[in-house]
Amino acid sequence: MSTTLPAPDHAPTTTTSGGSARTYLVKTLGCQMNVHDSEHMAGMLEQAGYVAATPEQAASEDADVIVINTCAVRENAADKLYGNLGRLARTKRSRPDMQIAVGGCLAQKDRAGIVERAPWVDVVFGTHNLDVLPVLLERARHNAAAQVEIEESLKVFPSTLPTRRESVYAGWVSISVGCNNTCTFCIVPHLRGKERDRRPGEILAEVEALVATGAIEVTLLGQNVNSYGVGFGDRGAFAKLLRAVGAIPGLERVRFTSPHPAAFTDDVIEAMAATPTVMPSLHMPLQSGSDRVLRAMRRSYRSEKFLGILDRVRAAIPHAAITTDIIVGFPGETDEDYEDTLRVVEAARFSSAFTFQYSQRPGTPAADLPDQLPKAVVQERYERLIALQERICAQENAAQEGRVVEVLVAEGEGRKDGETRRISGRAADNRLVHLALPADLDPDAAPRPGDLVTVQVTHGAPHHLVADSALTGGPFAVRRTRAGDAWQTRQSGDDEHAGGHGADACGTGAAPGPVSLGMPSLTVR
Repeated sequence: MSTTLPAPDHAPTTTTSGGSARTYLVKTLGCQMNVHDSEHMAGMLEQAGYVAATPEQAASEDADVIVINTCAVRENAADKLYGNLGRLARTKRSRPDMQIAVGGCLAQKDRAGIVERAPWVDVVFGTHNLDVLPVLLERARHNAAAQVEIEESLKVFPSTLPTRRESVYAGWVSISVGCNNTCTFCIVPHLRGKERDRRPGEILAEVEALVATGAIEVTLLGQNVNSYGVGFGDRGAFAKLLRAVGAIPGLERVRFTSPHPAAFTDDVIEAMAATPTVMPSLHMPLQSGSDRVLRAMRRSYRSEKFLGILDRVRAAIPHAAITTDIIVGFPGETDEDYEDTLRVVEAARFSSAFTFQYSQRPGTPAADLPDQLPKAVVQERYERLIALQERICAQENAAQEGRVVEVLVAEGEGRKDGETRRISGRAADNRLVHLALPADLDPDAAPRPGDLVTVQVTHGAPHHLVADSALTGGPFAVRRTRAGDAWQTRQSGDDEHAGGHGADACGTGAAPGPVSLGMPSLTVR
């Protein structure tokens, strides 16, 4: 259902009563697709005349417009949303002119129910109509009433919308939206719709434009990237796309997420191995190691096939780091099923895993299955899985000690960098690396976010690597890049793309923001 009101017949009001530009803050809950959607929301707001809140304003949620981009995959998603809204209600009582908007998957699912539960919300919009956000904010101000607009199908492909990139040196590029799979635990197809693929030329043009603004890394996004091309009749399209993107001059790192094991083919492995700019990292969702549970999940592969894919990837790309998603406690999961999952995890040797307790999501087939497991059973299994994966993470990272790696320096990756006097970034295999700088390094020669540093790993911890080779006379070399130059330009305020105005899909914003460099490398709890 779509609740649509006529547009106001006057120009949007994007200034405060004092005449200054209205500020905005977009808070993102959820996956990489949501992060990229938030970049589009920010781009549209800036095109409409809003200004990004400063880091200090963002930290205190001091903005004229706050947008919450929601997730609906886990049960606690609603708790996170309404916890945020409850806190903002107090702010809004003291600042009645502040506006609150809710978008994303939970908005698509709950619709007007969000305003019923939190009547201080001004705007609710869905996953299929990101483009209406500025207009709905103006309608809400003009009509002094909440505006709810939810479309049932995609109206505007998000990649055609203005974008305020969070990073000038690494960016997301959507190759498709939606999903054609029918996994019984997943609500995403219901909320994002059927898969729609972009044409290869559009994707390549966006990547080229990103590179022109300084980016040296891109992550190709899709709910199931390796089914890309089915919509226009080319089942080998994703492997071809990897090779084509990887050949773009100036681009140094290509990543993608997420593939589906059932559709993952050897031509993709060949493209990864043959294309130097495609990074040796792969996120391959397992979900369960039990064939019986996989069948109940409608995951059309079995554990033997899954492990076979990993074997072939490692044969072609020996240093590949493979990450995964695992669900514990799916309805009817027996002790034997659970032990099968532990067996596969032990054999797979994931460098990290996103582990979840099964969450009963209304609207999914699994929500109505019998034999929903007691919370205590699921918790115990979850904790044992975490302990196993932690051990594997520690062993796999310890095996990296002595390796020489090239690290793309990031902004804001290392929370303790100030205390340890290190900087942080991602190795080619996407492992998080904290690296020391030589004591006598000229500050003008120090690596910037976006630069590449060659170092030797001196310690492997479960969730990161330490590379202190610079302190002991070991390898340390800085390669300053166009990406570092672009970051420095943005910091100086001279970025010609600052503000994200216009319909340029690769516009960058004025204020520096958090960096997105592909899948995180932590075991998520």
